[in-house]
Amino acid sequence: MSASSAHRLPTFFIPHGGGPCFFMEWPGDPHMWDRMAAFLKELAASAGARPDAVLVISGHWEEDDFTVNASPNPPLLFDYYGFPEHTYRLQYPAPGSPALAGRVRELLGQAGIASGSNTERGLDHGVFVPFKLIFPDADIPVVQLSMKTGLDPEAHLAAGRALAPLRDEGVLIVGSGMSFHNMRGFAPAFKPASQRFDDWLAETVALPREAREQALANWTSAPDARVSQPRPDHLLPLMVAAGAAGDDPGSRIFQDEVMNVIVSATRFG
Repeated sequence: MSASSAHRLPTFFIPHGGGPCFFMEWPGDPHMWDRMAAFLKELAASAGARPDAVLVISGHWEEDDFTVNASPNPPLLFDYYGFPEHTYRLQYPAPGSPALAGRVRELLGQAGIASGSNTERGLDHGVFVPFKLIFPDADIPVVQLSMKTGLDPEAHLAAGRALAPLRDEGVLIVGSGMSFHNMRGFAPAFKPASQRFDDWLAETVALPREAREQALANWTSAPDARVSQPRPDHLLPLMVAAGAAGDDPGSRIFQDEVMNVIVSATRFG
């Protein structure tokens, strides 16, 4: 049974790891990403129904306006550097969905949110790397939505609110980022800060909708916020997932220590 004929789908905020981490021998610790990979492999079953399509907001695409990938067959964008050669030959031939892309723009427009369309850009590693584990058969259409330049949390919460009807239309909305993303801070000294920020996130997503959105909009006031997210490109996908959640509560559904810091995943609904 497809999700569109069954029930409202949840929304997720997931960690997508480091580059092509799940598909290579990680230096120093070959099992570094095993727990995260296992979590991602179980995510589809935990959604409760097979979606008709997936809308992904990745921490690796920003445009002046929210922009949707409308290609019927999106290529891959290997936007990572210095990894083994074979990781640049990974494949994930999931179809796109121009129809879903059009619906995304329609909903954003109804909310007064400007948007654009792109048929050339490939799916970046914030999409294809985790989704090779989530839906390994690549048989569900995947559409990527950009973030908006400026990374205003309220703008991304508003976009999520506008897109909430998709959850009743068989579309799984997934924000793909990292709850800790400080490229200078993946060191043991930063673990306590990452834990404090992660605990704040877990408490915040569980709040009632109005309080949750107010707290997320003011995320820079959280403990160790700027240590954990110097530039919040990997946090803003959470805002879209939270905005689309409506009155559904959020909960931390996964937590792990990778590269000396704490990272987590969130489910709404």
